[in-house]
Amino acid sequence: MPGPTGEEPLKRKRSKTSAKANKRTKVESGDEDDNPHADILLLESEILESKKSYNNITTLLQLAQNDDDDDDVDSALFATVSLGRVFLRLLASGSLTRRSGQSEKEIVVVHWLKDRLGDYKKLLIGALAEDASASAALTLAMRILKAESQHLNDKTEYNFPKAFLREIVEVLVQSGSEDVRQEFCEKFLGEYADVRFYTFKALKDILSADSRDLTDDELFDNVFDMLSFFDEVPDSTEDRGEFYVDPPKKKSHPVTSINQQKKQAQEAWLALLNLGPNRDQRKKVLQIMTRSITPWFSKPELLMDFLTDSYNSGGATSLLALSGVFYLIQERNLDYPSFYLKLYSLLDADILHSKHRSRFLRLLDTFLASTHLPAALVASFIKRLTRLCLNAPPAAIVAVIPWIYNLFQKHPLCTFMMHRVVRTSEEKENLENEGMADPFIADEEDPMETRAIDSCLWEVVQLQSHYHPNVATIAKIISEQFTKQAYNLEDFLDHSYSSVGPMCRYSTY
Repeated sequence: MPGPTGEEPLKRKRSKTSAKANKRTKVESGDEDDNPHADILLLESEILESKKSYNNITTLLQLAQNDDDDDDVDSALFATVSLGRVFLRLLASGSLTRRSGQSEKEIVVVHWLKDRLGDYKKLLIGALAEDASASAALTLAMRILKAESQHLNDKTEYNFPKAFLREIVEVLVQSGSEDVRQEFCEKFLGEYADVRFYTFKALKDILSADSRDLTDDELFDNVFDMLSFFDEVPDSTEDRGEFYVDPPKKKSHPVTSINQQKKQAQEAWLALLNLGPNRDQRKKVLQIMTRSITPWFSKPELLMDFLTDSYNSGGATSLLALSGVFYLIQERNLDYPSFYLKLYSLLDADILHSKHRSRFLRLLDTFLASTHLPAALVASFIKRLTRLCLNAPPAAIVAVIPWIYNLFQKHPLCTFMMHRVVRTSEEKENLENEGMADPFIADEEDPMETRAIDSCLWEVVQLQSHYHPNVATIAKIISEQFTKQAYNLEDFLDHSYSSVGPMCRYSTY
């Protein structure tokens, strides 16, 4: 039987004479059972030197599957790596490729080698699920995938080994450890455009399948780890990354298109959200929604149901859904007439004690920035927050006061809440003798009906006598002349009780 292409260069690896001498030495020294690694290397070299030794592949496969104890695990991994070298060399030499003019016997050998390669790939898929061998198995599996694309297919046509990649991805999300998933993301998913494209497609298919080994919650967490790996979404071919296998010659191929890649990511995210995430998982998604999810979507309106359901659920989930809902309103013309009504309802007794307080104030600053908003609506938010400050921690108060100052600058019609001139002597006499009942309706759910615009900020006056001297100092900026254009809120957010001390210096600038 004629040798495979590239057989002569392989002979330089190890001569037959040397191999026979080593084998003879082993038998004479009696170390055959004491050095299994040497035996594996000998079997490997014999395979690469002669087709007559191809049956050694079966022996190596058996050794790679024998992992009953610690020594066997080490030898099995060594045999697995050795088989990787064997198949990579055989693929590169064309030994697994049918060519014209081959005899029937040679064709049988090619089919047999392909079957053994299939056995080896199944072995690697199984090893990916084991912590001890997962990292090595991932490296070997991806090398085999690349070699298959280069040497098993017609080079005139682009053919990515999609089926094998799906098997790899499936075991990573079904059985693989967090470490090996992270390794796959760092080394392959984040680096190569073609791997990313077909991984998104594989994840969508896996999530849509009826039969799964894991519960929906476990599968959701594992797939989320992979999809949320990206901090930035590629917007151009320069950001796309390299190709792991040879790129297609047709420039119109979907794998080269940024839009098609985003489409696959969009479908993968939608398939994940269709699993029905629990409350904690929903929060994880919402925390990265506008940064890492919506940029993948060519149709962000497809997230409308998820975001509005989250926004309507109340509590911290509503807070986290704010930015996503507002993005759809602003960019995609989402019709959500009760947005500010729901936003106002989030101003409850817990909001200034929440760990999401800073995030909420940043978003609130954005939502109320438009000068086209009714003054009555803005006044309701100002009044409700100042009322909540009466029972808020100092770190929250020192953030709210500059926020109120900035709102007064943007919405000067609301300044009546700070200073209202008494126009008649009767009104003045009534105020001096009977005082004034606050017209603000605290229990009103509609911010347009609270009458906050007719009220005053007596709560700020109370804060000017706060037990914390720095809170009292910063509260006085509302009573002083408004000479500052605006405060930088970032100087006041994300502080704790212990860090409030230096905050008073900002009020003097």
